[in-house]
Amino acid sequence: MPRYLSLVRIDENNAPAGGPSDELMQRMGELIEEITKAGVMLATDGLTPSAQGKRVRWEGGELSVTDGPFTETKEVVGGYAIMQCKDMAEAVEWTKRFLKVHEEFWTVTCEVREIAEG
Repeated sequence: MPRYLSLVRIDENNAPAGGPSDELMQRMGELIEEITKAGVMLATDGLTPSAQGKRVRWEGGELSVTDGPFTETKEVVGGYAIMQCKDMAEAVEWTKRFLKVHEEFWTVTCEVREIAEG
């Protein structure tokens, strides 16, 4: 069965200063438990703010390392999920359910991509 990566993209400039609410975390936990019991969720986690990250780039035979935050980027990867689904449509349905647990003031985008095997 194919695996899919859902990259959770957020706009750190418009995210709530205190992070996700307790209610959001509870709803997210319940959904993650449901997805896991369904045998779909393989791994998921949120990521620390981009200010705590590094960007490593290879260009023209040279490596460079840039400290976060990455101001030229509007959206950053805020988390991920790896799911095993029968097809892309199922992966998108689970991703839609994940997005719907967020309050209306959140702006969250998920990019769903099949993981290349072999």
